[in-house]
Amino acid sequence: MSALSAPAAAETPRARFRPPAVPQVDVRGFWGARVDAVADKTADILYERCVEAGMLDQIDPDRPVPELRIPFMSMSPAAIGKPTFTASTVTTQMFWDSDLAKTIETAAYSLYRKPNPALEAKIDAVIDMYGKLQQEDGYLSSWYQRMQPGLRWTNLRDCHELYCAGHLIEGAVAYFQATGKRKLLDIMCRYADHIDSQFGPEPGKKRGYCGHEEIELALVKLARVTGNDRYMKLAKFFIDERGQQPHYYDQEARARGADPKDFHFKTYEYNQSHKPVRDQDKVVGHAVRAMYLYSGMADVATEFGDDTLRVALDRLWDDLNSKQLYVTGGLGPSEANEGFTSDYDLPNESAYAETCASVALIFWANRMLGMGPNRRYADVMERALYNGSISGLSLDGSLFFYENPLESRGKHNRWKWHRCPCCPPNIGRMVASIGSYMYGQAEGEAAVHLYCDSTARLDLGTTAVTLTQSTNYPWEGAVRIDVDVAKPAHFALHLRIPGFAAGARLRLNGEAVDLDRSVHDGYATITREWHAGDRIDLELELVIERLYAHPDVRQDAGRVTLKRGPLVYCLEGVDNPVGLNRISLPAGAALRAQAEPDLLGGVVTLIGGADVDSTEDWDGQLYRNEPPKREPVTIKAVPYYAWDNRSPGEMLVWLRRG
Repeated sequence: MSALSAPAAAETPRARFRPPAVPQVDVRGFWGARVDAVADKTADILYERCVEAGMLDQIDPDRPVPELRIPFMSMSPAAIGKPTFTASTVTTQMFWDSDLAKTIETAAYSLYRKPNPALEAKIDAVIDMYGKLQQEDGYLSSWYQRMQPGLRWTNLRDCHELYCAGHLIEGAVAYFQATGKRKLLDIMCRYADHIDSQFGPEPGKKRGYCGHEEIELALVKLARVTGNDRYMKLAKFFIDERGQQPHYYDQEARARGADPKDFHFKTYEYNQSHKPVRDQDKVVGHAVRAMYLYSGMADVATEFGDDTLRVALDRLWDDLNSKQLYVTGGLGPSEANEGFTSDYDLPNESAYAETCASVALIFWANRMLGMGPNRRYADVMERALYNGSISGLSLDGSLFFYENPLESRGKHNRWKWHRCPCCPPNIGRMVASIGSYMYGQAEGEAAVHLYCDSTARLDLGTTAVTLTQSTNYPWEGAVRIDVDVAKPAHFALHLRIPGFAAGARLRLNGEAVDLDRSVHDGYATITREWHAGDRIDLELELVIERLYAHPDVRQDAGRVTLKRGPLVYCLEGVDNPVGLNRISLPAGAALRAQAEPDLLGGVVTLIGGADVDSTEDWDGQLYRNEPPKREPVTIKAVPYYAWDNRSPGEMLVWLRRG
């Protein structure tokens, strides 16, 4: 067995890790079942519900221009039915292109997973509509071409123009990678070329950027798949320009005859343009926008080796994870701004914790891994993946959550659709592309970020390697990885050792690997000449943990939650037929993990003894001098992601401490 790798010297150039394309990874096991649900149901549902909403009427130039279907947010009651189109008003209908784009992306990955000729024909028809709609100069926006012609590029702050372009770019890249069809990719390259002709630091160009970040990370994807470096530079421009003075949003408001201060949220913190990005140290504003911005910053930091962005990103990462992140990986507690409020403000029952925000956190964490394997990012990615994100999709792939509270009295249930349907296709495309989050590939290096039964075909520059994982993770902690190379090859393999796995054990071809010597930044690194048939065995302890919140999180004072491996658990009323807030968990209560293959698609539940405050002897009193009597009760906890997939009822993540 060869020597294990030592930490790289400070002067060694940092490797750029990039995620594999979805077709490079075959996913089975836990995530395979979820990808199948998306391919079997969600992808078709997304398309059909977009049609029902009227989206194709807006994008198809062969149809009459439709009437406005979703009112402007700034309309007065008297104006309903007769909206006045202005550059400053907003309706969720103006970003229908983004909803269709994410639907195309979900469909693309689903078509790779399972052929679906009927769905593919429908998506091809939508792409044809966009091809007909595109103007000669490359511009493409169903809203500004069909609904508000003549107003393009007049309100970047509010109107999602570049945001929609970004999602269409991502949809185009996905459809090309998954199906080999490049029509939409060619369409979006022409649009990106047009955007590049309009925006930039050169004289005569606009020095603007989108109020809803997204195009930054999309342009990086486009640059990677096309090899066109102009798209990468444009992404960097949008990052570098954000928040600079004189402020672009002030200038564009004056140019359209508006007061720069006259907008709904009154502060540029809402869209993270209050400061240049390298000066930002506090996670503020709209949660999804923030996560998309930081994702783009991380991509640019990776591609350009920009440590000034890395420093800012680490400050922001520390702020989020030390003061503003739910235990489930949810974020953004407030419905009012769909985002952040103040430090340690993490209410449970009223938690907004938008599905899109948790998905976007996964994007950010994954892109931080582009600068090198580091457990601080991968552990959070895993937490958000297994908890705060997939809670937004029912187990059968048909129903959705927009908000993901950590407590419910039984009235918070999944819905079919939403007037702002950003979350269904966002969780759909993420689940369908989950294989690309599991691994990283760089010149002479490979990384395993997530453990799941899967096969990855990775490109390490001069070396192609196939890694096959065999595991029942997250229910069991044993992971086997078989290595296959066409001929002996020298490369470094990085394996994440999760923060919860204190007793991890690693073997290579049956021989123990010294984790104390090989682990750096939470990853065990083995550098050697690899041969076909090499085998790695990793054992991760999955113990039941009790987690406690920081004392300043007032909503969780005196409470405890349960976790096993990457999964956060909750109580549901269907399993625990007493008032959940009457239950208290004693410090010494024994808990055991129990496999239940016929429950919720097959889960491991947590079973144990607790106490419950009795209501039997209160005799109609609302208050009395004596505390309630306590009685023993057996509780069952299920993974948080699976709640509200049975009978509606109470749910609770944070239990009272006994």
